Amino acid sequence: MIESLNSRAFDYQDPPAPPSAAPPAGTTTGTQAPPVAPTAAPPAWTQFLPFVVIFVIFYFLLIKPQRRQQKEREKMISAIKKNDHVITTGGVCGIVDRIKDNDVYLRIDEKSDVKLRVIRSAIAVVEKVSGAEENPDKK
Repeated sequence: MIESLNSRAFDYQDPPAPPSAAPPAGTTTGTQAPPVAPTAAPPAWTQFLPFVVIFVIFYFLLIKPQRRQQKEREKMISAIKKNDHVITTGGVCGIVDRIKDNDVYLRIDEKSDVKLRVIRSAIAVVEKVSGAEENPDKK
């Protein structure tokens, strides 16, 4: 009724090999092909070449222009002086009244003498430089 697995005989047969164009090893034919030399693997550094190319592209398209803009912004912020017309990152427009270390005091309203203190890095744009003439045609 119930047979144990040990008593069964299992015959395992290999599946038939697929037909190939080359004759099996050890058989001879009228013409023999010359032996094929194994190909050498490419050097390991060639696997990293695409990553290097991508980094170079990123450097020239993203990193270098961003550094240039950052230097220009630092130059603009360090060149701020009294009576410059500026806009802060919050959108407040004003005229530089005085500069003390990292603080910039802006005149917001001339009539009521309203002043606002902001840090230098909060200045987004210098609209009009104090030394520039408003209308160069007038003398």
